[in-house]
Amino acid sequence: MNIETYQFGYSVYESSDELSSEDKSLLDKARVITQKAYAPYSEFHVGAVALLKNGEFVNGTNQENASYPVSICAERTLLSSAAMLHTDIPIDIMAIAYHNLNGKSDKPVSPCGMCRQALHEYSQRTHSPIRLILSGMEGKVFIIDHSDDLLPLSFGGDDLKTN
Repeated sequence: MNIETYQFGYSVYESSDELSSEDKSLLDKARVITQKAYAPYSEFHVGAVALLKNGEFVNGTNQENASYPVSICAERTLLSSAAMLHTDIPIDIMAIAYHNLNGKSDKPVSPCGMCRQALHEYSQRTHSPIRLILSGMEGKVFIIDHSDDLLPLSFGGDDLKTN
């Protein structure tokens, strides 16, 4: 028997003021785009903005539904749009912010499990890591150099091959 460990590092900034101008600008866009979220049930508005390798931007927000499983997260909304509008163009950086109308929005939150899987699949499909900037409307900011770090022991297309 072997015991293996998995760990990864990420950068923690006390506020967006410590970020590079490019990262701060992208995060500011994600914070603004939270206003476009449709979240009448949770009142937890999430916005995501990606800078693609070709210099284009793609936005996404969470879209809730009274039938909760029909809802979709901001990250997956963005990934779907990017895949359709900019087929096979890698995402360089994605900033994800949230505005909790029922509480504080002052610490980073991480993508849910389904979004981690979708980020992994997009990264694999485009053969390019996705750098993540995570934050609320204020407070600390986390930067993760590769979204795949959030999904150890991932499942992907290679697992479905028979050879």
